[in-house]
Amino acid sequence: MKISIQGEKGSFHEVAAKLYFKTDDIDIVACTTFEHTLMAVTEGRADFAVMAVENARSGSILSNYTLIRESGMKIYGEINLRIRQNLMALPGQTVAAIREIRSHPIALSQCMTWLSHLRGVTLIESEDTAGSARYISENHLTGVAAIASAATAGLYGLEIIAAGIETYQKNYTRFAIMGNEKSAPGDGNKVSICFATGHKPGSLAAVLVRLAELDINLSKIQSVPRLNGEWEYMFYTDLELKPDHDIGFIRNTLENYTTNLELLGIYTKCEQLYES
Repeated sequence: MKISIQGEKGSFHEVAAKLYFKTDDIDIVACTTFEHTLMAVTEGRADFAVMAVENARSGSILSNYTLIRESGMKIYGEINLRIRQNLMALPGQTVAAIREIRSHPIALSQCMTWLSHLRGVTLIESEDTAGSARYISENHLTGVAAIASAATAGLYGLEIIAAGIETYQKNYTRFAIMGNEKSAPGDGNKVSICFATGHKPGSLAAVLVRLAELDINLSKIQSVPRLNGEWEYMFYTDLELKPDHDIGFIRNTLENYTTNLELLGIYTKCEQLYES
């Protein structure tokens, strides 16, 4: 099975992929951007894609929701992963010897409280956490450290010199498992949809009231600009269903209150919080 991810081997995306598919026996298709991650599936170079869509501290990754809708792919499943950030460098070094720290900007921001206590250290933003570790390893850089997952340290022969440096211990990221429509399960207890509403008072409220009347738990709602110059928005929502809910009836009902309604995926809600 081939799984495309944003980032390189050892990244949190790879950790999420192995935990979701419950195996280490997968081929990772490393991609530099989230757009290329989805393209790997649509072009047949990967069977599924793993994409971060939300973080417990920084919120939704809005651009990824737009990519999902525009790709025509469906959400196959989800996994919630605790992001444990670690400072790593070539063996034998100490935190005091580090003068440069490299990592993805989100990883750096998640560790800023710990990093703010350092003096004389330059922070360098990079495209990927694991890529930063690989760069240090391949170039035998002393005095330079990376922030990445524990798996990355072992993969590139680095030593963790400060573990768990993230500011918030409950630092969870939700990853969506993306696949072609033909590979989507088509059933489950969670539904992701997007829609637009009329530009008049009460339009969104009418949708929310109707969902409440149908006894549907709205676990997420996120607005994203449509970029059409008219200040219109798409609303991305996650609905949690009960066994007796009829998704066809729900869809038909919502079409009376929305425009551009799209079903992004029907899948099983992830109830477990995994550790990286």
